[in-house]
Amino acid sequence: MNQLELKYGCNPNQKPSRIFMADGSELPITVLNGRPGYINFLDAFNAWQLVKELKEATGLCAATSFKHVSPTSAAVGKKLPLELKKACFVEDVEGLDENPLACAYTRARGADRLCSFGDWVALSDVCDELTATLIAREVSDGVIAPGYTEKALEILKTKRKGGYNVVQIDPDFVPQEQEIKQVFGITFQQGRNNFKIGAHLLENIVTANKDLPQDAKTDLIISLITLKYTQSNSVCFAYDGQAIGVGAGQQSRVHCTRLAGSKADTWFLRQHPKTLALPFREDLGRPGRDNVIDGYINGNEEDVCAEGIWQNYFTCRPEPLTSAEKRAFLDSKKGVSLGSDAFFPFADSIKRAAASGVSYVAEPGGSIRDDQVIAQCDEKNMVMAFTGMRLFHH
Repeated sequence: MNQLELKYGCNPNQKPSRIFMADGSELPITVLNGRPGYINFLDAFNAWQLVKELKEATGLCAATSFKHVSPTSAAVGKKLPLELKKACFVEDVEGLDENPLACAYTRARGADRLCSFGDWVALSDVCDELTATLIAREVSDGVIAPGYTEKALEILKTKRKGGYNVVQIDPDFVPQEQEIKQVFGITFQQGRNNFKIGAHLLENIVTANKDLPQDAKTDLIISLITLKYTQSNSVCFAYDGQAIGVGAGQQSRVHCTRLAGSKADTWFLRQHPKTLALPFREDLGRPGRDNVIDGYINGNEEDVCAEGIWQNYFTCRPEPLTSAEKRAFLDSKKGVSLGSDAFFPFADSIKRAAASGVSYVAEPGGSIRDDQVIAQCDEKNMVMAFTGMRLFHH
């Protein structure tokens, strides 16, 4: 099969739609269940590239959660501490610690649960029964992986009333060196971004502090590979083997940093003792809990602790999480890594990053104000490496 007809394109009015191999060769994918759409495949193919490259760079199995052609997070298979298990609603899952792929998926899906609602999942390794069970518990559009165990496929086929999208990809597929697409009837062509990201990019440390531990190197690599498949402009905060805040598609670099930083803050505050102890009503499902937790932390559309409102979500009225408590908790968090897909033109992003516990930074360098950015890092005692490589993705 060298082509696959799709229901429609990005929107229902965009017909006909298909994916195909222009050279007449076979498609490197097999649809095992469901009927993926145009956007599904855009997510799937970008997500697969990310996890494949992440595993090659770290030697660890990887997972990512994609939404609208950008990752909400990406992670490698490290065990989860108890607080993170509780924040991801998996403290009851037996055998999780012994399953790196399931840990990677749990981290990726749990980093930004609001944005991962209805996501597309990519796994670097064959999907096993436990990982499939965890995927089945969440609201998701589909998954791509190099294979599935018989039991895993059986579980996934029951999701969404039997319509869940399950795609298998040939892990040995190598795309052509030239990429072609059309915009407004005009054809664009460019070489694929085959640039390899690894520890060698972190050797040019330009700050006074040059102490870059191995765990931080891994987190910076995770952030940079995540950025390689994120719509630009973008920055990525990473910590303990996973992306914890992705600021994608912003026109201003500092807006990227603010967005990613606020997501990282929320990820940490989901693990605050008060958040973990929220007395949810049993009839409130996971997506509802995610929305309430976000409101509890960030005070968005409503005060979830207010009289007449808390009764909709809780069995008793919880104590609010005060600004002072949030600040004190976040101030205790250090060692966060920050990657940027292009240089920081001003020092403002470094100031914002420091408020979210950033200790390590990787960016291309090349701004006329590099000296100001370096000076701000030195003031905050951060370690910063110039990678010399821009990672724009569109």
